[in-house]
Amino acid sequence: MVSYAVCADVGSTWTKVAVLDLADGTLLASASVRTTVGTDVLHGLDAAVAQATAGLPGAAAPWYVCSSAGGGLRLAVLGYEELVTARAGHQVGLSAGARVVHVGAGRLDGAGLAALRAARPDVVLLVGGTDGGDAEVLTANAGRLARARFRVPVVVAGNAVAAPAVAELLAGRGVPVTVAGNVLPSIGVLAPQPARSAIREVFLRHVIGGKRLSRGSRFAALVRAATPDAVLTGVEVLADRLGGDLLVVDVGGATTDVYSVLVPDERDSGPGRPAAGTLWRARTVEGDLGVRWSAPGVVRAAAAERLLSPGEEEPLAAVAGTLAADPGRLVGGGPERAAERRIAALAAVLAVRRHARGGDGAAGQPARDLREVRLLVGSGGVFRHAGPDAAGLLDGVLTDYPGGWALPRSARTVVDVTYVLAAAGLLAAAHPGAAAGLLHRHLLAG
Repeated sequence: MVSYAVCADVGSTWTKVAVLDLADGTLLASASVRTTVGTDVLHGLDAAVAQATAGLPGAAAPWYVCSSAGGGLRLAVLGYEELVTARAGHQVGLSAGARVVHVGAGRLDGAGLAALRAARPDVVLLVGGTDGGDAEVLTANAGRLARARFRVPVVVAGNAVAAPAVAELLAGRGVPVTVAGNVLPSIGVLAPQPARSAIREVFLRHVIGGKRLSRGSRFAALVRAATPDAVLTGVEVLADRLGGDLLVVDVGGATTDVYSVLVPDERDSGPGRPAAGTLWRARTVEGDLGVRWSAPGVVRAAAAERLLSPGEEEPLAAVAGTLAADPGRLVGGGPERAAERRIAALAAVLAVRRHARGGDGAAGQPARDLREVRLLVGSGGVFRHAGPDAAGLLDGVLTDYPGGWALPRSARTVVDVTYVLAAAGLLAAAHPGAAAGLLHRHLLAG
């Protein structure tokens, strides 16, 4: 009887596979190959699985696959007004593993429709109004999308009273539509899970196949989640196992994602509660911060925030430009490797600053109280390949006293060297014990 599972993340650059014992989450084997986006992503996936399972018994082990290849999931949000429902929808979209490429608030006019089209979303999240409240904008925006023959799938997660009629309006014009629970059923109450689940299902039904990543239907049938969605689920499992606040920084080639899980407490009550609600399990994406395509953005942002030493900007910018021009190249030793690690460390500090400080408007996030964070986890290839120096790349996050946010009072730092967060997230629903055991062994023990 097969007692192991294959967990795979098909990324834009690398396809990573972990083979896990389903009894306790022991990592049996792993492999990593280049993602074969130029031909068929199954070529790389099959090669990685074959490499990882060589010598293991059984041929019918279940596969659990997530993907961010082809740009992942691009989401647009249309809300009732900027500081409440549009912001709530933006937060929920990020938590669903999406890259939010457009946020609109109010009635959708011609200019707004043009901007929406230009953003090229894979899915539109249509929100607005508390349950039983104002439905005018939600209905008007659905009508505008229907009349415009906008065929992008829509998830309706607004006023529950109006949602059925809104869905009927869209479906009547041939727009693929899914109804989910309201993301903001009442002022100050944020309910992300129904919309998050609906976005995941739409991603699997409509988006993966539409990316033309594979010629047949097998890849679409294998994928169970967008990679950031799987990672957030893994982060949630880790936080439950930890029993306290948690912060994860994932530095990639194009973006730096920050995940935080906070234990609900008295911050969720009283007159200071935000109108858009508190998302206790949250993710932010910084599209200008990365160690390959977005490396120049890191240097520019670090210079703007005065994080660079005198004379450091010019040589660091030169290396960043080289990395961005050829994202697939492996860095050399000595100065170039040191520069790459410096860029990664800066990306981590900048991304956590933004995550913690929040921002203004619908595209911004509310501030996050990270003072009680007990564990800081670093993820991403640059951390995994840094060896004994990996945890040190995160020192700047915990000593960012000029950053304008309240630092964790007492946090331990670890690095996801074996890339277990995504694997645990994929296993969490069907094999929660294995997922928890895997995370405990690799990120909490010791």
